[in-house]
Amino acid sequence: MTTTTEAKPARQRPAAVILTANAEARIAKLMSEAPEGTIGVRLSTPRRGCSGLAYSVDYVSEEKPFDEKIETPGGLFYIDGASVLYLIGSTMDWVEDDFTAGFVFANPNAKGSCGCGESFTV
Repeated sequence: MTTTTEAKPARQRPAAVILTANAEARIAKLMSEAPEGTIGVRLSTPRRGCSGLAYSVDYVSEEKPFDEKIETPGGLFYIDGASVLYLIGSTMDWVEDDFTAGFVFANPNAKGSCGCGESFTV
């Protein structure tokens, strides 16, 4: 008796971070002004600040093996492989007002943040 099993198509998992339309537009602007050799923008969570982890967005010149890659209309957005677990389910937005402009994160994994808002803890 021969049994055959059909391979199920791979289920695409949701992105670790959801980008708002404003965040995607800002990534597009950054990419339009990026230094030569830039392939995208990377979000990471380096250890720093009062609470332990901070959000950092930087230009990327090479893809790392464990980075999560999100294709946006304006360019590639990477999430540092070591930071993904801290960011799953987060939303990244770009907010501008009369006095400040910057990326803002709604992170369900953050258990607290410092008073200045520069860092968070999980």
